[in-house]
Amino acid sequence: MNIIITNSAGVPIYEQICSQIKGLIMSGKLKEGDPLPSMRTLAQDLRVSVITTKKAYELLERDGLIESYTGKGSFVAAKNPELLREQNLKEIEGYLQKAADIARHSGVSLEEITDILSVFYSE
Repeated sequence: MNIIITNSAGVPIYEQICSQIKGLIMSGKLKEGDPLPSMRTLAQDLRVSVITTKKAYELLERDGLIESYTGKGSFVAAKNPELLREQNLKEIEGYLQKAADIARHSGVSLEEITDILSVFYSE
């Protein structure tokens, strides 16, 4: 698993780990039942604290993306289509909010931003 951590991102390390593993799951690179590295192994590989990897795994488990079993490890959970849709909608809303804020501050009209989105959506 190739996870890249940056200290200059302004994002906590556990969130970087969480989002990159989530991305691997959502893209299908990690499939249902695939094992994840142990928290210790991942911490050693990334040269971070085990507490950091533990927090990332806890977030992934809370979101229903992984399942952890004492003594066995952590595995990619079965995909719940409704959960995946809701997570995707949440992510889309975040991007659209950012785009709307930039458009408003730049004097771009709702019609213009809608036209732009229509072009991207149809590609």
